[in-house]
Amino acid sequence: MTINQDTRQGPSFSLSNRFGRVLWSTTWLMLARWTPPPLHAWRAFVLRLFKARIGHGVHVYPSVKIWAPWNLEIGDQSGIGQGVTLYCQGKISIGKRVVISQGAHLCGGTHDYTLPGFPLIPGNITIEDDVWIAAEAFVHPRVLIQQGAILGARGVAVRDLDAWTVYAGNPAQKIKARPLLSTFHNDSSL
Repeated sequence: MTINQDTRQGPSFSLSNRFGRVLWSTTWLMLARWTPPPLHAWRAFVLRLFKARIGHGVHVYPSVKIWAPWNLEIGDQSGIGQGVTLYCQGKISIGKRVVISQGAHLCGGTHDYTLPGFPLIPGNITIEDDVWIAAEAFVHPRVLIQQGAILGARGVAVRDLDAWTVYAGNPAQKIKARPLLSTFHNDSSL
């Protein structure tokens, strides 16, 4: 993906990228946005048409906003709740058994405010297995949320979150350890 770093001279993304996003937005609107919530398999199929890597048993709700599905990967048995925004200018990788609750925002891009034109800086987000991103939380670009971490409601992750730890606040601070339940030790029990 080539990005124009001199945004005063034109758009950040190529014409083909912009056309792909228009085609994607139109397709999602026509084929998925209006569908009843239980039609998760259909919406996963539509996402796969646009090169999203979607695991088995994934629940993506119809009001989810996805900027570029070709930059999205979601592992098995994960759920993306109503009104979630996946702004995947950079790659967003979501592990297995992850819950992204309603209204959360994963932002895979920012701008360099020190340069004229504020050039775009895409940034990958990685969310490992067994994570919960609670309602209306925000995850900045270039953040790793390690296995089993929890980001509380309206929390803002500006740095990596440690495994099996509960975070809350803006910016997110460690609150306590998350108990490592026996069900997490044995994938076959899930």
